[in-house]
Amino acid sequence: MATRTLEADAAELGPTGRPRPVFADPGPLEAHGPARIVAVCNQKGGVGKTTTTINLGAALAEQGRRVLLVDFDPQGALSVGLGIQPHDIEATVYNLLMERGTTPHDVLIKTRVHGMDLMPSNIDLSGAEVQLVHEVGREYVLGSALEPVVADYDVIMIDCQPSLGLLTINALACAQGVLIPLECEYFAMRGVALLMETIDKVSRRLNPKLEIDGLLATMYDSRTLHTREVLANIVNGFGDKVFHTVINRTVRFPDATVAGEPITRFDSGSMGASYYRELAREVLERWRQTGDGRGG
Repeated sequence: MATRTLEADAAELGPTGRPRPVFADPGPLEAHGPARIVAVCNQKGGVGKTTTTINLGAALAEQGRRVLLVDFDPQGALSVGLGIQPHDIEATVYNLLMERGTTPHDVLIKTRVHGMDLMPSNIDLSGAEVQLVHEVGREYVLGSALEPVVADYDVIMIDCQPSLGLLTINALACAQGVLIPLECEYFAMRGVALLMETIDKVSRRLNPKLEIDGLLATMYDSRTLHTREVLANIVNGFGDKVFHTVINRTVRFPDATVAGEPITRFDSGSMGASYYRELAREVLERWRQTGDGRGG
């Protein structure tokens, strides 16, 4: 009998080794805005930042939230992942930051997802980092540029480039929360201390409202001991800051990227879509617990 009880208890544990909570769908919002600004950030590339921004954004839109995605990476992967070719864009985030008279509405693009808009980017943005060095209040340029549309959305998600340069500092300086995707492999852990140090400095010197919304384990494969050990180390190191939801590896994510659609549209019934819908519910519950009205 004792063995069966232990097995039943183990079955209730999620991949993070903690009891798996059930997150209900939140209630509808009585009114929209002002937006919670979230920087999706990790200076290591290839950890799932863009995939998470696209798919979490789409899942939040399914929950009735008005979502704006900001492509803040000169590589323009977020734009490409939503079917926008960077070289075809007339106005981008670069124009919004650097050209007087450009408004957010000049840059906004409607996506195929109802309730989700995009501010696209391309290689032009790489020049902004150099130009911003000489600007007064250079860390707050993005926040000032987004201010006119904050009231129009419930969530603004900024897909940061894989560095801790001035563009990323701009994103952190205007955000209320940071979402950190972490690939479940050894090297992903090594740069987290530097990222946390940067977040702490921004919080103390530039943006006292900044907090960590959570760390998201991505590219998880329960069949390998290595990824299970890495996830356990992440949870041991960061505790409740780690989301219960874990994003497993699946070929459907790159397939959806090629199609220029979120996984929730490309393959709505897939496990990949269910992961990000679960993450959306968990994120909204965390915001609700902290008193943020966007949680519902």
